[in-house]
Amino acid sequence: MNDPVKIDTLLEARWIIPVEPAGLVLRNHAIAIDQGMIRAIMPSTEAHARFSANERIVLGNHVLIPGLVNLHIHAAMSLMRGLADDLPLMDWLNKYIWPAETRHVDSGFVFDGTRLACAEMLKGGITTFNDMYFFPEASVRAVLESGMRAAIGMIAIDLPTAYASDADDYLAKGLALRDEFNPHSLLSFCFAPHAPYTVSDKSLANVLTYAEQLDLPIHIHLHETGDEIADSLKASGMRPIERLHKLGLLSPNLIAVHMAHLTGGEIELMAQQGCSVAHCPSSNLKLASGLAPVVSLLSAGVNVGLGTDGAASNNRLDMFEEMRFAALLAKGQSGRAHALPAWQALQMATLNGARALGLGALTGSLVPGKTADITAVDFSSLELAPCYDPISHLVYVAGREHVSHVWVNGRMLLDNGELTTLDERELLHGAQRWQERMTPNEGQETKVIE
Repeated sequence: MNDPVKIDTLLEARWIIPVEPAGLVLRNHAIAIDQGMIRAIMPSTEAHARFSANERIVLGNHVLIPGLVNLHIHAAMSLMRGLADDLPLMDWLNKYIWPAETRHVDSGFVFDGTRLACAEMLKGGITTFNDMYFFPEASVRAVLESGMRAAIGMIAIDLPTAYASDADDYLAKGLALRDEFNPHSLLSFCFAPHAPYTVSDKSLANVLTYAEQLDLPIHIHLHETGDEIADSLKASGMRPIERLHKLGLLSPNLIAVHMAHLTGGEIELMAQQGCSVAHCPSSNLKLASGLAPVVSLLSAGVNVGLGTDGAASNNRLDMFEEMRFAALLAKGQSGRAHALPAWQALQMATLNGARALGLGALTGSLVPGKTADITAVDFSSLELAPCYDPISHLVYVAGREHVSHVWVNGRMLLDNGELTTLDERELLHGAQRWQERMTPNEGQETKVIE
């Protein structure tokens, strides 16, 4: 008989949902983790005989899932949570958000805001996020301090800001940052032109050239509102998707965010070109931007992941809420109760997002050979009893408050609800300092009586 194989961690749980293959639930299994990688998944009794672990963790009434992948966020905007609410998108941007950014956003703001977002996301089971914001070098510092995995957006916009003077300057700074940190076990990079209405054809063409040379994703807001499409038709005679298609941007590298207003032909075009969509149901609902035709996109074969958007427009970074909303909205839109079942919502929140980022071979499912990016959800609470189907429970019953543990690259970042790399008290103090600095000059007026 062979001696047990030495490993770092043996993680056991009542249920394991690997996501690949879809719909599979493993009962009383264990995950063998060594050097940050998943080495094996097998029944716990077999794992005890095969492995000798430095640490054995038994979670008797928990479900283990892949770490959630937030496919679209402006992480630093957590410091603008609630700054301006109950407004349509362009009023929200023009009258409140962009002026506030002009006055306050610098590397310190981005560092503090991104750390705050990382803490919230980790406590909600998110292990990977796709960011789009200014001063990405500060985002990188925050991500590395947190221990999370992130795709860092190399933002491009034709408007000058405190970060860069023009689109070429944005791209040059983003590429220099990528050169500094590529390769890195926790960081990947993507191009992040803000939107068709803020980025010129010339700038988009430059982004495409770089993206093709480096084989990197392009992350862009697209077809978010009806006004965006109407303005594009007025300015160019083309809908934004048609314009991007003529420029050559529709490809498997494209991550189109929101996509709330689509024709059948545009859905087929997205499928033919292999594009991905970042569906942000809560943000779209709150800004009254529209509802993405997710059932039609999925039926056409488009890869659809889930994103929270920023906390300024959501106002929470809660992927459990996004899974639930995505599933319920799909049923309501289609009139079919079986549309977007729970297993598919979970896949959208994990593997689909990882695939869109080009990280599908690394994370997004619990498979031997992938990194140990794992979220544990505690099903012990009264409000989760009884449980007949743990996948259904994850989408329709459980919430981020039930997340107990999180690992990224095999490193525990959340231990029984407590962050191991970030100081919550320090983060709260920092958020309070920014709130005092940003008010009462920003945001909507509310009568407060003390």
